[in-house]
Amino acid sequence: MLIDSHCHLDRLDLSAFGEDISAALAAARARGVSGFLCVGIALEQLPAMMAIVDAYDDVYASAGHHPLEQSAAPVQRAALLEWGKDQRIVAIGETGLDYFYQKESAEQQMGNFITHLQVASEIDKPVIVHSRDAREDTLQAIDRHAGSAGGVLHCFTENWDMASRAIDRGFYISLSGIVTFRNAAELREVAKKIPLDRLLVETDSPYLAPVPYRGKSNQPAYVREVAQCIADLRGLSLDKLASHTTANFKRLFRIDEIG
Repeated sequence: MLIDSHCHLDRLDLSAFGEDISAALAAARARGVSGFLCVGIALEQLPAMMAIVDAYDDVYASAGHHPLEQSAAPVQRAALLEWGKDQRIVAIGETGLDYFYQKESAEQQMGNFITHLQVASEIDKPVIVHSRDAREDTLQAIDRHAGSAGGVLHCFTENWDMASRAIDRGFYISLSGIVTFRNAAELREVAKKIPLDRLLVETDSPYLAPVPYRGKSNQPAYVREVAQCIADLRGLSLDKLASHTTANFKRLFRIDEIG
């Protein structure tokens, strides 16, 4: 069984499912998806997101503020800490650095990123990291502020050097539908090298739908295409790839410890 390790269920296009999130999740389960991590991107939106999560035993949640969701005020540490202590929250994030779209806000992004890393360290939960065009700054922040719980570089699009350095720091690497894109040859080479015990798969839905759905709204069911692509690259069966990535997800986010 597969797990979609990063999706935004509160942002899905549900028009094909009669505007019913239950139908979208059922469609994914019918394709072998047994769990979903719904990732928070703005603290003020978490109550509405958690209302979705609470309805399903196989949906987990994280609390964070995306680097592109910047405002004039910095992320409030107290609010993030309060959310992070919630037993329904399995990780802190999505957080990180994005210099591709908002290099001008790099200083504020870094401040917010450090806050997330410190909160994750304090409560001993893993952190979900977004990093684009910010390799060295991302790794340096992790070095200085990440805790022993580690985390994941999600929707990874960087090179093997960054992946291997993150793995050396105790992090996992999560691949999205981008790995199926025709122009992602370098990323497919990275996909072949990631140790099987450090690999996750995701959709990042509703964004970045994999081939053959590219250009359409993404959904958790399509994590199967991501996993199949990686399995083919590595000469593995889909079942074996799924077994490893599911075990990795449960280990990183301590799913078996949730009561």
